[in-house]
Amino acid sequence: MGNGNRSIVNKYKMTEERKNKVETVLNKRQCNLTIVLEDVQDPRNVTAVMRSADAVGIQDVYLINTGKPNLKKFGYRSGSSASKWVTLHQFTSVEECFEVLRKYFSVILTTHLSSDAIGLYNIDFTQSVALVFGNEQEGVSEKARALADGNFIIPQVGMVQSLNISVACAVSIYEAYRQKKQAGHYEQSTMPAEQFDLLKEEWGLK
Repeated sequence: MGNGNRSIVNKYKMTEERKNKVETVLNKRQCNLTIVLEDVQDPRNVTAVMRSADAVGIQDVYLINTGKPNLKKFGYRSGSSASKWVTLHQFTSVEECFEVLRKYFSVILTTHLSSDAIGLYNIDFTQSVALVFGNEQEGVSEKARALADGNFIIPQVGMVQSLNISVACAVSIYEAYRQKKQAGHYEQSTMPAEQFDLLKEEWGLK
């Protein structure tokens, strides 16, 4: 079952400047864009991805851990405490995770080099999109690819046709950021009121 693994922000005296910063960040969260990580082995890669997610306004990150327990500890430095600000949902099966994703995202794409894969810059990020990244050795599983709507690749011209997972993720979601900013998605919040109020409380605004 999915587990929203969040670190509740400690209650402390909130200055007016910090309050304004937190409110601004919360209002720019993008609920129609997410990252899914399947069986990523290195927790530092997970936290690096969470840091990038926070930077472009992604609130929810999905983590699939097949055959192993959910992660409880994350590398603090690589995540730069991003786990405080990003909601991590953990699953133990691909099917269960995708079932939840289908409720919120109209398109699910996996990173996989195939003949029918589309280029990153051909994805329409103004729609609701979930991007799935596989583990460091084997990439996205056949099961995840079968459940997705298609594959995408990041254009490259070098000899080594692969990128570190956290780098690949950052490159991809910054293209999403470019498109969404151009379309005005950051000018108003699209977050459901219930989630918005919950995060305000967790982030110390209530």
